[in-house]
Amino acid sequence: MAGIVCRTASRIISSQASCSSSVVAVRHSHWFTSVLSVKTSMPLRAEPKKKKKVDPRREIMMKERLKKKLKRLEKVPPELIPIEDFITPAKCFDETRIRDAPKLSFEESERRALLLKEWSRYKYSQHQTEMDTIKEALEAQRQALDELKLESEELYKAALSPDTDLFPFQHEGPSYTPPITNHEAPEGKYNDITRVYTQ
Repeated sequence: MAGIVCRTASRIISSQASCSSSVVAVRHSHWFTSVLSVKTSMPLRAEPKKKKKVDPRREIMMKERLKKKLKRLEKVPPELIPIEDFITPAKCFDETRIRDAPKLSFEESERRALLLKEWSRYKYSQHQTEMDTIKEALEAQRQALDELKLESEELYKAALSPDTDLFPFQHEGPSYTPPITNHEAPEGKYNDITRVYTQ
């Protein structure tokens, strides 16, 4: 072991004497440590693994098999995934499921027609009332702005400027049913019956 250390040390010293630039390369290399440390051989002489000898005829046969498989796959058209939303179930074509509209008497049909006309008149009068109210409010606003302009130009401009505190605006409108007190919402579990198609 001491002989190996001495030989490597003498090599490094001779290389240092030959060229000063190589000294820097040797000192900063991670393979060459200091002169006094134990040297090991560089891991560059490892023998490559021997490849197994493969019969060329076998390789040719494997390539031909792959080509045949590819040809078979090209002949078969790709299977399209059906869109079930557009397919009407067979049970919906059953004629026994069709329900006829109930036959109304003459008096009932007349009562419903008159009720519909009365409802139309009521909605028309409600619409007219709303439009008149809006017109009156706009006219009052215009008159107030004209009076404010005569009073103070700055207040008039401030009144016309948009309100920055208005947004973000959150509002909950009327619901179809009143809220149920002490109602616990369901957790939302469901059974996923979506079909999975594989090519």
